[in-house]
Parts: sequence; C-alpha cells; structure tokens
Amino acid sequence: MATTNLHFEDLKILLQCPSKDIVIKICNDIMKFSGLGSPEPQLKLIECSLKIDKKQSENLYIALNLLLKKAIFADTQNPEVLRKLFPANFHNNLKELLVKIIIDNYSKWREASIKNQVSLPHLVDFDWRVDLKAASNTISRMSVPTCLVQFEMQDAGNRSGTAAPVRYANVELSKETLNTMLDGLSKIRDQLSSVAKQG
Repeated sequence: MATTNLHFEDLKILLQCPSKDIVIKICNDIMKFSGLGSPEPQLKLIECSLKIDKKQSENLYIALNLLLKKAIFADTQNPEVLRKLFPANFHNNLKELLVKIIIDNYSKWREASIKNQVSLPHLVDFDWRVDLKAASNTISRMSVPTCLVQFEMQDAGNRSGTAAPVRYANVELSKETLNTMLDGLSKIRDQLSSVAKQG
C-alpha cells in the first residue's frame, strides 16, 4: 500500500455498494482512522461490504483516502471547487454523492485531521514560588533568592479520544536567568502583537 497517486478509476468500485449509507460509512471510517496505523479493519469492511478481493479493497482505500484528504486540504465546502477535484469524464452520480458526503462531513473530518497532526504539548497551568537558597564561598555564607517554576503540560496529539496524561516539569531560575527569560518573553509578546495587527 505504498502508492501515493490518486487513481480515480479505483473509486468506481464504490458503484458496487448496495447503498449510499455504506459509502458514507466507508468514507467516515477512512477519515476517522486515517494515520492510526494499519488500515486492516477498514479494508475488511470494504471487502465485505462490496464483496471484492483484498487488492481491489486496498486500491479503493488508497484512492478514497487521498481524495478525502485532498478535499479537506482544499479547505472549502463549495461544491463547484470540490467537483473540480475529479476528472471531467468521472461518473457523474458517484461524483455528486462523494461531493455531498464531503460537504456533510467536512467540519468533523477537518477537526479530526487537525487533532491527528503531530504537535507540541500545550501548557495547561504553571505555579511558582521564590525560595532562599543557601550558598557559601570561602569568605561568608549567604542566602540567594531563586525562583522555582512548575509547568503543567498535556500532549496535544492524543488520537484515542481520551485525554492525554498531564506531565510536569520543574525549573529553577536565578534572578539573572529570570530577567533574561522575561526579556525574551516580552519580545515574543511584542512580535505576536505586531503580527496580530497585520492580520
């Protein structure tokens, strides 16, 4: 299943579907489980629903997966734009059915596609406190103020539908390090503000 070209002829296998509901279920399952490892369960569903062999099932899966991702990437629910994804000589009734399915499920599929992307953890919360740290040198013993920060983070790319576990990271900052960090954060804030004004 390494092929990445969209062969529209393979989509015509859907004409063998006994009902529109099965086409909708196949499309929903492909988008729901896309990128979550082996597509074996979806291939079995396609084989059984259409009474076709494994090779045809794989070809249909690849073609439909590529078409649906292309439609989501087009970022539109305009039927005219979606119709242009198909070749001019493509089966008209099947094209109209697929365009309707894409429009009806666009928001749900787009949201699922975004959730399935690999992304950095989200900052959930943070806590801080200032402590006095004992330090000594050969001349005298002194207390040095230090800032302890605890970051609470949650992974964003959890695809199972359950909440990702929360992780904690503790950081100790000296006054100098904290000043450097605050200076950097204020520059980031200013840059974000200027970008927001341009948009």
